[in-house]
Amino acid sequence: MRSVALISPGDMGQAVGALLASGGVRVLTCLAGRSERTRVLARTAGFTDVPTLDLLVRESELLLSIVPPAQALPVARDVAAALRATRARLTYVDCNAIAPRTAREVAAVITPTGSGFVDAGIVGGPPRDAPSPRFYASGPDRAHFSALGDAGLDVRLLGDDVGEASAVKMCYAALTKGTTAIATELLVAARKLGVYDTLVAELRDSQATQAKRMADAVPAMSGKAHRWIAEMEEIARTFEDVGLTPLIFQGAAEMYRLTARSEIGGERPETVDRFRGVDGTIDVLARASEKVATK
Repeated sequence: MRSVALISPGDMGQAVGALLASGGVRVLTCLAGRSERTRVLARTAGFTDVPTLDLLVRESELLLSIVPPAQALPVARDVAAALRATRARLTYVDCNAIAPRTAREVAAVITPTGSGFVDAGIVGGPPRDAPSPRFYASGPDRAHFSALGDAGLDVRLLGDDVGEASAVKMCYAALTKGTTAIATELLVAARKLGVYDTLVAELRDSQATQAKRMADAVPAMSGKAHRWIAEMEEIARTFEDVGLTPLIFQGAAEMYRLTARSEIGGERPETVDRFRGVDGTIDVLARASEKVATK
């Protein structure tokens, strides 16, 4: 695999691109219109910046879309326009946290251009000080994506159906990020009810594993809450499509929306205040919920 395009070098995308580059892959991106943060992340990882999407699709064999869920379709439309304009062909790999139905909608945008499409779901964190996360991949063109295994990517091939990999991602994230939303909300409620210290002491005594997970996950999620709103909405959509209630994860989306609008909502993974801890995070969100209640 000579050249791979990656949109966009955010927290996960930057780390995945750096892993591929260390495995000998030339990683391209287009930073036109991107934030200074994204530009810095791309430079740090050794991405090659090309000036236009047209040039990006012409020079790439694979394109990995790793963006916030709400951007999955808009990015696909932009790439499809570039593919039509240049008559280029590549394999488009949607690695976003989206519902199976959304994955099929993205495929319907890409495949009429004559390009291949892979539905991929990432399970695991950015590969900085850890091995590659798992990339579950489905769809008829998935074998082409598996070639990145030679560059260090952990690709797990599933079946021919677009949406299968996204289904794995949605159900997995329902547990991990959904649990973090529930933990955050119950701790905020305990703070506002005046029983926070008592509850935390009880959790440490009788639910030590959960208490540690909460202490680690709740403070860290402030840097990702803005992206997780749409991810929870995609999980809600996934469950509703199979006849289950969407309400649980619509509620989780509201918890992340509250966080994103709070004074810590502007943090990003690399700027999260590591000294605030779970107690400080809950204090901030309790105050933020008071502001919402008084509107």
